[in-house]
Order: sequence, then structure tokens, then C-alpha cells
Amino acid sequence: MSKGRITGIGGIFFKCPDPTKTKEWYKQNLGLKTDQWGASFEFRLADRPGVRAYAQWSTFPANTKYFDPSSNEFMVNYRVENLVAYVKELKEKGVTICDEIETFDYGKFVHILDGDGRKIELWEPVHGAFDESNPEGSTNM
Repeated sequence: MSKGRITGIGGIFFKCPDPTKTKEWYKQNLGLKTDQWGASFEFRLADRPGVRAYAQWSTFPANTKYFDPSSNEFMVNYRVENLVAYVKELKEKGVTICDEIETFDYGKFVHILDGDGRKIELWEPVHGAFDESNPEGSTNM
């Protein structure tokens, strides 16, 4: 099994006073096609151009606990190859792992803290998971 690694940005999440109003502003002014989760952007993998991939943009309420223990207003989600091996390597380096790896139909997730205490979400996506629920190739998840 290969060593784990970051392969790109999976999403950007940020706190705001009114997530619905903020999503609407982005929809009206910047043309984002938003839904209950925010917006997703489709792209193709450089090493596998036949595979559709997605990056997520999401708003969260200002008082969300999802970013805890970080007090930052944003959190970046990084796409990862081989999350289990990557988390093992990060533990060996002394990186703070916030929780256990969770598995969903659309991938595996875990949260870590960077050297400044910012929470980071690591995601090993299941390619095609969103294609089935989104056959039109829309940019919403």
C-alpha cells in the first residue's frame, strides 16, 4: 500500500453570521449554484482525466462547534490519497489528530491541527460517489 499524501484542496469552509444570507449573496452576485451544503465545483483529476472530482465551498454559523478546538473563522479541507497511512505518518511526526477516521459513502474523514492550531479536515474521497446522485454533472453536491 502506498504512503499517504495530500493531492489537492477538497473544500473551504468558513463561519459567518447568517449562512443562508451569505450563500444567497454569493448566488446573486457571483453566480454560485448553491444548495443546503453550499456549492461544489467539479474538476478532472490530472492523472485520471476520466474521473470527475469535486471541491466543496460551505458556510457555517458563527457559533458552530465543527471548527473546535480551533477559534479560526475558516477551515480548509484537503483531498488525501491513502488516509489511513497518512494519519499514521502524521501521528509519528507528533501532529495533533482531533478525532478518529470516519467513513461515509463519499469518503473517509479525519481532523488535525496545524502548527498554529488551525483545524484542518482531511478527506479521502470515493470517486464517483457524487456522480451517481448528480448524473447531470451539476456543480452541486
